[in-house]
Amino acid sequence: PAPAEAGRVPGPPDGGWGWVVVFGAFVSIGFAYAFPKGLAIFFKEIQDFFGTSYSEIAWVSSIMLATTYGAGPISSVLVNRYGSRPVVMFGGLLCGAGMISAAFCTSILQLYICVGFITGFGLALNLQPSVIIIGKYFLKRRPIANGLAMAGSPVMLCTLAPLNQFLFDNFGWRGSFLILGAILLNCCVAGALFRPIGAGTALVKTQVAEDGKDALKGKVTEDGKEMSSTLNIPMENKTEEEEGKDCFEKINQYLDFSLFKHRGFLIYLIGNVLMFLGFFAPIVFLAPYAKHTGIDEYSAAFLLSILAIVDMVARPTTGIVANSRWVRPRIQYFFSFAIAFNGACHLLCPLASSYTGLIVYSSFFGLAFGMVCAMLFETLMDLVGAARFTSAVGLVTIAECCTILLGPPIGGILIDTFGDYKYMFIKCGAVMVLAGTFLFIMNYYNYRMLAKEEKERKTKEEDPKSVRTENEGRKNWNKDSTQDGPELEPLREEGEEVKKEMNGT
Repeated sequence: PAPAEAGRVPGPPDGGWGWVVVFGAFVSIGFAYAFPKGLAIFFKEIQDFFGTSYSEIAWVSSIMLATTYGAGPISSVLVNRYGSRPVVMFGGLLCGAGMISAAFCTSILQLYICVGFITGFGLALNLQPSVIIIGKYFLKRRPIANGLAMAGSPVMLCTLAPLNQFLFDNFGWRGSFLILGAILLNCCVAGALFRPIGAGTALVKTQVAEDGKDALKGKVTEDGKEMSSTLNIPMENKTEEEEGKDCFEKINQYLDFSLFKHRGFLIYLIGNVLMFLGFFAPIVFLAPYAKHTGIDEYSAAFLLSILAIVDMVARPTTGIVANSRWVRPRIQYFFSFAIAFNGACHLLCPLASSYTGLIVYSSFFGLAFGMVCAMLFETLMDLVGAARFTSAVGLVTIAECCTILLGPPIGGILIDTFGDYKYMFIKCGAVMVLAGTFLFIMNYYNYRMLAKEEKERKTKEEDPKSVRTENEGRKNWNKDSTQDGPELEPLREEGEEVKKEMNGT
């Protein structure tokens, strides 16, 4: 027999093994976000090796980022089906295989496939499960846990930038890719830490639900057969309709498409799709821009390290601030400000003509970038809730992948056309300021509408007359709808014939 507490769903522990899970997510998310940016160290040399343009070499990071985000629904479905642990471990194997095979590429097209698609898909299987499992282990401390996990990106970027330069100087870009492929296998170790929560309870609950569903299905089938034999009604059409409905329910079980009717989700989706058009391009071109101005390779790579160090501090700090009682009720405004602040930094970047100016820009960019990344998923969970978060992440990432794919190549086209990097930074800054302004205005509208709807709901609950009037109106509507009319005549006649048949039987 099932235990007495089998029906209870365990709450998030907000600690304990959850902090080990945060460390695993720290490693997994760090590789997923930092690796495409750290590869920018090799772009100048790969560009010279294959004789390609800025826009062509930018497609490597762009395809990787777009695949990482575009494979979000696949990752969400796999997590719902198998759990976070096996998905992340399989993603680590794909990442390692993609980078090792990239070391033997002989054309830029092969790099697109190995680095862009294979490694990008492996990173997708690392990113979404890591974010999802934090929401299962934490509730009250969720913003802090998310901030600590997201800090893995700057820590990894701070490490990968000088490491990649060192590997290139000693082993070339092919040898570096082999070593990086072996390093990415550590994602399998991170995935092994993702112990499922409440697995036994969920299993018993699922078994009880399935038994009840089978019993109910058998009863409905028997009743349906009896009714069909009585009224001589064929069962084939009904069976096809039920199969179609079951198929739709199975799809909706993994991806909740009703989220597209959610006002807050749509606002978040539109703002983020616009934001990602200028989000990653400045990081991809920061080191090449520094080399273009005459700065040596290690100093250019150090700019990414400065950005990562500031980002490292900014993410957990942002998580603490976002968890405060003043900010958390209106966290959407804080997120909108962070996006606009990020865009303002890019607009001012062309003024940084010296290495000192680039250090200042990298510092402010790291602060703004860390603020956005720390709240990127927390604001989504705040809007849709933990229960629908898995589907929301999958649907958001598939929509964002288009602008992520186009962002860096558009920046490369601007650089190739004008021969100057400042137009790329201005484009990215303008797009992000526009996205931040849009989110701020629409979130204000959303908060006002939510307050209005809540006030109307309370008024209806407190006023019994309105409830009575509503019930009377519903009864009158039903009465009116059942009155005789010319359009209901065929249905009425058919119903009377069926009734006579049943009475005769």
